[in-house]
Amino acid sequence: MSASSLEQARGRVAELRTQIDEHNHRYHVLDAPVLADAEYDALLRELQGLEAQYPQLVTPDSPTQRVGAAPSEGFGEVVHGLPMLSLDNAFDADELREFDRRVRERGSVAAVTYIGEPKLDGLSLSVRYEDGLLVQAGTRGDGRVGEDITNNVRTVGSVPLRLRGDNPPARLEVRGEVVIRRQDFETLNASRLDNGERPFANPRNAAAGSLRQLDPRIAAQRPLTLFAFGVGECSASLGDTHWQVLEQLRAWGFRVNREVRRLEGVDGCLGFYEELLERRDSLDYEIDGVVFKVDDLRLRETLGFTARAPRWAIASKLPAREATTRVRRILPSVGRTGAITPVAELEPVEVGGVTVGRATLHNLDELRRKDVREGDTVMVRRAGDVIPEIVSVVQEARPEGAEPWEMPTACPVCGSEVIRPEGEVDYRCIGSMQCPAQLKESIRHFASRRALDIEGLGDKVAEQLVDTGLVGELADVFTLKKAKVLALDGFADVSAGNLIAAVEARRRIPLDRLLYAIGIPGVGDDTARLLATQVGDLDFIRRAHPVLLALIPGIGRTMGEEIRAFFADERNAGGLDRLLGLVKITGEDGFAAAYADAISAAAIITELGLPRVGPKRAAELAGKADHLEELAALPVQRLPVSGADAERVRQALQDLQPVLAEVDALLLEKYLHWTSDRSSARIQGGAAAASPLAGKTFVLTGTLEGMSRDQAKARIEAQGGKVTGIVSGKTDYVVAGEAAGSKRAKAEELGVAILDEAGLERLLDG
Repeated sequence: MSASSLEQARGRVAELRTQIDEHNHRYHVLDAPVLADAEYDALLRELQGLEAQYPQLVTPDSPTQRVGAAPSEGFGEVVHGLPMLSLDNAFDADELREFDRRVRERGSVAAVTYIGEPKLDGLSLSVRYEDGLLVQAGTRGDGRVGEDITNNVRTVGSVPLRLRGDNPPARLEVRGEVVIRRQDFETLNASRLDNGERPFANPRNAAAGSLRQLDPRIAAQRPLTLFAFGVGECSASLGDTHWQVLEQLRAWGFRVNREVRRLEGVDGCLGFYEELLERRDSLDYEIDGVVFKVDDLRLRETLGFTARAPRWAIASKLPAREATTRVRRILPSVGRTGAITPVAELEPVEVGGVTVGRATLHNLDELRRKDVREGDTVMVRRAGDVIPEIVSVVQEARPEGAEPWEMPTACPVCGSEVIRPEGEVDYRCIGSMQCPAQLKESIRHFASRRALDIEGLGDKVAEQLVDTGLVGELADVFTLKKAKVLALDGFADVSAGNLIAAVEARRRIPLDRLLYAIGIPGVGDDTARLLATQVGDLDFIRRAHPVLLALIPGIGRTMGEEIRAFFADERNAGGLDRLLGLVKITGEDGFAAAYADAISAAAIITELGLPRVGPKRAAELAGKADHLEELAALPVQRLPVSGADAERVRQALQDLQPVLAEVDALLLEKYLHWTSDRSSARIQGGAAAASPLAGKTFVLTGTLEGMSRDQAKARIEAQGGKVTGIVSGKTDYVVAGEAAGSKRAKAEELGVAILDEAGLERLLDG
């Protein structure tokens, strides 16, 4: 390594970090991004590449260090230099006026300027900086000692790893609240439901749970936001008022709530309270009150503290979003995958301004844990302002003779048997698409925005299509005729024509959307996209043993078993065949190079889970036979283990002989072939290796109609291409969608080939 190349790398690293920090700040703090995701990713990958090449250039404040580190065994302690005290509460206007009177009398002032801010319902946090560099972060804990969650907090995009600007204080402790904003919470829960996971009850629990995970990689995947609201210890003066402190926090790169106001006297506080109460449901985060703080920092010193709270601040609580009501009855609700959820039908009650008549009980275990029975008086909460739930039962009000609720043994809709699969918490109806309830939910899912996105085919239409017998399976959506649709409630000539046109427009279905739309349990849109881009062959996905699917990064053995079970079901297979007879699947681009490289005999053997056979011994075993099936006939003397272990491995291989034969047959049939080099025993082939896109560099600009830019990027990369954000002489193609701007002009200037969306499709199709 030459000194000049190191210095060049150092300069480029500094330049990249400055750019990435600026874009992070605009995205996470200002909500004003100016760079497309693909362009941002290109900058980050370049920085990661330079840091990998020159490890001595890696620093703790590098944007690459936001990625979650390895899991820790437990949290250490953080001792707060200044205690993180609670706030006293005011529950009405009189109590707030009394607080103002005490402040004026103790401070010997005639009037007080306050700072009003929403009281966020999240997790309080303390973040410590030394010479501008983040060194520690901790929870509030008991106010004096909290948990050290530094590694988790490093993953939060709105927390600066290094303070912006020059001359930071030698020591600084910033305090704030970590939340998950409403829109992010809805997206997070939708993703969890798609992946077969239980949704979070509310944003606060989701935020707190994310930061208290021992594995920082989990926190890195959650949409957490820090709102800074003040400063604890600081080695420098930040001004005379709290308002100046907040302005300085903004300058250092922190997100400060835009709703913060300077208020004159208690009347200003009461007006601000009423304003926030009126706008509560339109805010992008949960609040449970309004905090009022004395603005003058010298006056704060005069007022001081009680044993548990500052005398210069108070929280005015907003009306509770909980109420008591009675459970009329508990009904089993059948979902898309057959999962039966107990739902409580309630005496209608107003909770936080909304009338609630039903509440979910999630599953039988949760119902039993809370011991909810028909006739009970219960506390109901609008959890996360989205899903009403029963919080607790008022046991002393339970009517005499109330019996525990039992899960039905037959589906309440179709009469099919109800079972509880081993290892699951949910009971399920086995009726599949023969169950009208499951069929209705499946059609809703099939037509939803992230699936086929059929405009006009919503909940009510799906119900009518099933109830009238027009749709008995998913394929029937593509046999609908305008005359039949006109007979449904709410349809006239134009609306019926629009629905048929929307269906016809979806006769070409990208593979990832199809895999998501058909409703494979646990396969959300991210997993469907992963399958499409890595495997790129529907026939292979339908026939692949879970061992092969588990070799895709992000697809575990359990998910592989779910996919296998779905396609092995004759009803699912038959329904998919009928659907494929009516539509064309696009985006079948063959194996991605990374997936083809991942399929080796050693990897397959490792995934089989043979006793005492890890990756090293699996590689030895891979060289013992020309084909996987032959491993089952190996004598114990040729196995890479000895003694009793060898006999156990031999027996396991014999038991797995059908699996080995199936995997061999599928791979040899038409997809891949073994190399003659048995020592590596690697499988070669796949569309990516032969693709005309292999090794080509693309830049995407403008808006594409038939796919998102993320989907286009994934399809290009699956065929061995590379997508960057910068047009240069090394760029092979610029894909220009609608409203393409400077990048197209740059391509024309450099003579780079420009493709429209149709041209890209032709290239992808070979």
